[in-house]
Amino acid sequence: MIICAIETSCDETSVSFVKDGVVLSNSVSSQIEIHKEYGGVFPEVASRLHIENINIVIKDAMKLADVSFDDIDYVAVTQGPGLIGSLHIGVMAAKTLAFSLDVPLVPVHHIAGHIYANKLVGELEYPLLALVVSGGHTELILMKSEFNFEIIGKTQDDAVGEAYDKVARQMGLDYPGGPLIDKMAKLGKKNYILPKVKMENPLDFSFSGLKSAVRQLMLREERHGREVILNDLAYAFQTSAVNELVTRVSSALETIEVKTLVLAGGVAANSKLREDILDINKKHPEVNILIPPLWACMDQAAMIGLAAEEYIKYNVFATCEISAVSNKPLPY
Repeated sequence: MIICAIETSCDETSVSFVKDGVVLSNSVSSQIEIHKEYGGVFPEVASRLHIENINIVIKDAMKLADVSFDDIDYVAVTQGPGLIGSLHIGVMAAKTLAFSLDVPLVPVHHIAGHIYANKLVGELEYPLLALVVSGGHTELILMKSEFNFEIIGKTQDDAVGEAYDKVARQMGLDYPGGPLIDKMAKLGKKNYILPKVKMENPLDFSFSGLKSAVRQLMLREERHGREVILNDLAYAFQTSAVNELVTRVSSALETIEVKTLVLAGGVAANSKLREDILDINKKHPEVNILIPPLWACMDQAAMIGLAAEEYIKYNVFATCEISAVSNKPLPY
């Protein structure tokens, strides 16, 4: 079973070929350098670049996998959520391929893809708890069984990746801010104190107040004529942000029995988050913790192909009349 998977939900044009759980190829064309000029992803530019790159990336992925169009059994694509213009390019390409090759079309949810990327590092045993962390999502998702998703906690304002980028902008850093703050935090020390967030639901998240606290700290230092030590500020912000994430996961594990805990999304590449999540095993050694390899944390089509295997197992297909859905809900 060879799946051609396409991912264009944001600013990465990616195509992958997956055969029976094995990634044959994963070609990615990144737009990061271009969007740096805008300080973030510019949706219109992103969709235009997808148009320019999609055919090139398909050809590159086919060459790397050493497959032809005749070898394709299924075409999978990210239907949503994401930037609507970007999604449309991938969906149109997938529909064209599926129709011309007369093979089934599989409409995959972007977040399901991030969760199933953990199949690369181990077996997913259920019940499963996923911490989904990216520029657009911060959620705790419980999977009581295979292909069953329940959001039990979510951000009430900014996603954690969005907060990283906004704080980085306040600090005068380039986009994307997450990797830069991660590097700087390793050089910083405990110097500044940022407030903790209190939520009515102990499994929900909030990062808007933390972002504002960073701004207030910078203004206070300026008023007192003190230069802000950026490495120490990065340390303080990252410590607080990661603590918010890990605390929510720990709270969930106190009341919910799970066999597997997985990280998912772009912020899963954060070094401190990866370390602190593994520390949970000290209190919960019965939980198998899976963390995707760094390349699989970012948006790429291999995760869409791996998720598509589950969709195929449960006969979830689409016709060529489907459209992109920017706020597509998870399957339940």
